[in-house]
Amino acid sequence: MDVTAQSVWNNCLSFIKDNIQPQAYKTWFEPIVAVKLSDNALSIQVPSKFFYEWLEEHYVKILKVALTKQLGETAKLVYVIKMENTYGNKQPFTEKIPSSNRGALKSQDVDVPLNNKNPELKNPFVIPGIRNVKIESQLNPNYSFENFLEGDSNRLARNAGLAVANKPGGTSFNPLLIFGGVGLGKTHLAHAIGVDIKDKYPEKTVLYISAEKFTQQYIDSVKKNNRNDFIHFYQIIDVLIIDDVQFLSGKSGTQDVFFHIFNHLHQNGKQVILTSDKAPVDMQDIEQRLLSRFKWGLSAELQSPDFETRVSILKNKLYRDGVEMPDEIVEYVAKHIKTNVRELEGAIISLIAQSSFNKKEITVNLAKEIVEKFVKNTKREVSIDYIQKVVSDYFQMDVSTLQSKTRKRHIVQARQLAMFFAKKYTKASLASIGSQIGKRDHATVLHACKTVDNLSSTDKQFRKYVEDLSKKLSL
Repeated sequence: MDVTAQSVWNNCLSFIKDNIQPQAYKTWFEPIVAVKLSDNALSIQVPSKFFYEWLEEHYVKILKVALTKQLGETAKLVYVIKMENTYGNKQPFTEKIPSSNRGALKSQDVDVPLNNKNPELKNPFVIPGIRNVKIESQLNPNYSFENFLEGDSNRLARNAGLAVANKPGGTSFNPLLIFGGVGLGKTHLAHAIGVDIKDKYPEKTVLYISAEKFTQQYIDSVKKNNRNDFIHFYQIIDVLIIDDVQFLSGKSGTQDVFFHIFNHLHQNGKQVILTSDKAPVDMQDIEQRLLSRFKWGLSAELQSPDFETRVSILKNKLYRDGVEMPDEIVEYVAKHIKTNVRELEGAIISLIAQSSFNKKEITVNLAKEIVEKFVKNTKREVSIDYIQKVVSDYFQMDVSTLQSKTRKRHIVQARQLAMFFAKKYTKASLASIGSQIGKRDHATVLHACKTVDNLSSTDKQFRKYVEDLSKKLSL
């Protein structure tokens, strides 16, 4: 490397460092390498075209002042774009540019005048034709920790989320994987963490995206031959929140690119937050190397809220909406809608709407009418407690006997059937099922499910047990 180029660039960096935020300097100037100096033109190497365009859009003035101080009014800046070797390939990623040797890959020298304006930014969130270079967080400010009420069902996940929000990338909860069934608040909590980080660390780039949208962006980047820009865009995020990561199942290309983005962020102390409808151990068609990384941090489960938490959630919602409702009605709704916070709030909204539109007084009878319709029109998720009761009743034993440590064959089989149906009819993790059915581990549940499958195909009497219980549980 030319020493003169390095010394000129070092002097430029000293000036730039004094005039911008430390985080911005670290993100946008530390990765730059001075390459050469000739004819009053300084060549600098940047990791991607996206990177160069971002510099031109946001830092062209300070670059011009810094370089003019060093080389005078005739100073020029030349960018050499060379993608980092993030995939472990022998050849570095480089931009494909037109040349006489068609199809050849080579580094791109971009001779950019220092007064260049409005380059097109490769931001996957920008709608074509609309000028918007800022990375918007895509967060919903209505989802906050204040309206995510704590209870036994979510205490671990909520407290881990608060710890991450206080020190993103600086805790052992990286990645933080929040998992649980539908409507229990995974998306709410993920947004709340992001919103809190934006409040505490406004200089950090926080981004929320669904795994489905991430996949679509990746497919588009491959079609448009700008995958490098897509990768680099995600590598500059400080806090990346990906919702419904189970959507990546079976999508090997997207998993591969996410694996390398994840590694880059993790190695650079950036925070990754994921949500899923199941624990890593239960995810199907996700590469093992990705699953092992999901387990590096903390996997925190959101379970169905207990009665007290459900009442608190409803009272908080009514308070925020400025609506008064008798306690007996709130308790009636909380008692009859058990598995899903979204359904719980939906029932209260329906109750308020019925009351105001039809000018009816809110009574227990009206609540009963709404709840019945609501539960009827909503796909019911059977609880693990209910499954244990149905299985125990069928075999004429107490739930405590079902959960006991005894190895008597008929009790063991009843317990295994309860585990089998809990896996079939709920979205609970294997660990959660084991914990609720006699404090067993996830391996015991897995073994139970395999045993039930095997016995169903070889034992006629056992198959009848399965058929009878299936009918009872699917009513």
